[in-house]
Amino acid sequence: MLTRSSRTGLVLALATAVPTGAWAQAPADTPPANPIIVTGRGLDTTPAAPAYDQVVIDRARLLSAASGRIEDVLGNVAGFQQFRRSDSRSSNPSAQGATLRALGGNATSRALVLLDGVPMADPFFGYIPFSAISPDRLGRVRVTRGGGWGAFGAGAVAGTIELESAGLEQLQTAEGQALVNDRAETEASASFAPRLGDGFAVLSGRWDRGQGFWTTPKSQRVAASARAKYDAWSGGIRFVAPLAPDVELQARGMAYDDRRTLRFAGADSTSSGHDASIRVVGRGRWAFDVLGYVQARDFSNVVISSTSFRKTLDQRRTPSTGIGGKLEVRPPLGTAHVARLGADIRVADGGLQEEACSAATGLVTARRRAGGRNADLGLYAEDDWTIGRLILTAGMRADRWTIRDGYFVERSAAGALTSNSNFPDRSGWETSLRAGGVYDVGVGFRLRGAAYTGLRLPTLNELYRPFVVFPVTTQPNAALRNERLRGFEAGIDFSPGETAHVSLTAFDNRLKNAVANVTIGPNLRQRRNIDAIRARGIEVDADARWGKVVLSGSLAWTDSNVESSGAAIGLDGLRPAQTPRLAYTTTLAWESGEGARLAATVRHTGNQFEDDLETDLLPAVTTLDAFARLPVGQGASVILRAENLTNERIVTRKQGASIDLGTPRTVWAGVRISLP
Repeated sequence: MLTRSSRTGLVLALATAVPTGAWAQAPADTPPANPIIVTGRGLDTTPAAPAYDQVVIDRARLLSAASGRIEDVLGNVAGFQQFRRSDSRSSNPSAQGATLRALGGNATSRALVLLDGVPMADPFFGYIPFSAISPDRLGRVRVTRGGGWGAFGAGAVAGTIELESAGLEQLQTAEGQALVNDRAETEASASFAPRLGDGFAVLSGRWDRGQGFWTTPKSQRVAASARAKYDAWSGGIRFVAPLAPDVELQARGMAYDDRRTLRFAGADSTSSGHDASIRVVGRGRWAFDVLGYVQARDFSNVVISSTSFRKTLDQRRTPSTGIGGKLEVRPPLGTAHVARLGADIRVADGGLQEEACSAATGLVTARRRAGGRNADLGLYAEDDWTIGRLILTAGMRADRWTIRDGYFVERSAAGALTSNSNFPDRSGWETSLRAGGVYDVGVGFRLRGAAYTGLRLPTLNELYRPFVVFPVTTQPNAALRNERLRGFEAGIDFSPGETAHVSLTAFDNRLKNAVANVTIGPNLRQRRNIDAIRARGIEVDADARWGKVVLSGSLAWTDSNVESSGAAIGLDGLRPAQTPRLAYTTTLAWESGEGARLAATVRHTGNQFEDDLETDLLPAVTTLDAFARLPVGQGASVILRAENLTNERIVTRKQGASIDLGTPRTVWAGVRISLP
């Protein structure tokens, strides 16, 4: 396993590995033979992309989230969910897995989240560091529900969320904003995007901090209760430069640190990371996309007893490293075909260092170390074939996966060895297929359908790390099998003009060997494979514009059930934990055309259960958010935001009588400055 210093050094080496010659300008009297245009994006989507259920979020919506956070933006796509209803200010970072289509969750992402083509999931846990991804750095987001595929497709069993950084055409040379809310919490961000020769650079940073709100209801507070305090910063640097008229180099580096306190004083968690990537994109006759990345991440967490209010677990370090890359080429096969041939690799290496403590005394009773290494090498091929108004697509992916070097060691406080396990290495090949088609009927109608299979390896966290949400302990399981998805969908799109669009999709997905937190005793759960999670439902997305008024909405209704036998027979027919049946969101906005924007968003999340046995119900909730941007001068605007304007009671966790609450009514005010 790489040491912390070597991991950080590798990140910095990759972040600075940009040839200085890329920034050289041609002499003024020697115009280039061909115009050089850099975009900072990857290759365009293929013609058959509309065969799948996709939603695109534009920059206007990215910049007008009431909370200013990317998970709030993604919440506008019905069916998107994290493990809990909390955002990245008031939840444990390890609970921030992203999923779609009501396939359930155990805090690990079942959706693949990419930032400029790079997987963002934590190498050890599989959660997404949402606090490090600022919406104002992005140009657009594309969400594809259903089994993912292509580069890094192993892991996209619920879908793919592609985050695309903003380019020069979307950024001002200098931008910044600062806001404060009614609890005196602050948010500040800034970016600088200068041109460098024929390329450009973007430097950006963000800092959020605050005392937080009370997640514990007033009737349940004790002397040890604490607000959900948070203090998080992130910074990034991105370079884009041409290497040839149709080839460009993209390099990105990011660092972040996030500190939170949850429920009790001393129940502190931290997450931090250093990421870097280099990408070369060619858009010539033989288009190609070559990418390499490295991630150095860490996590810590302190668990406080809800009875003695002493430390019971100190997960003081969980260092991990993610290394990967891809190569994709698109050979020229004529105007009727767009083919993709590619290979990708991901390696995740990490381990935990924790001390268990006595709830009565707070003294250390055991010291544990655990971890391992997962790897996946994928090969894929796909072709889109255009036949008049009909576009067909088909492809295959083969994954060589390995789970190895797993271990668990426990010693007493005095250092005596009490447990020492080395788990057997495992490996194998898995194949995934997908096919689909889209037919343009005419008069604005388009029919589409697709079928697919998919794969997800259990994370190092699921395999080797226990965790506690006091008083419930969840054990790992080094014998977990891979999850396998089979699904199909059919849909219809209607666009009566350029200002309106409606999309309706019906789907049936089955996730075999789904990993779930299964109750095996009082206050005791274990990660186990259940037979399957079956999710069938309907998704509707719509948007329309009337002059300066924009209306958009998204709805997901899903019948999701557990299929289980054997030791987990009691779960058969139940709804997966943390999975609502109904979710919808509607946004009404007014845009002046001169920079002003007013928007209101209604979001509803239906009933869902805290646990696998459906004993603790999290009631349905409907919230109202608002946003206003009002220009007040050249390049200056006043920003007003309101979260949960009606102050609805949002239950995010329930275990018996003990509950946690989500964001109460919160009002923000500030300014945004843009300099061309």
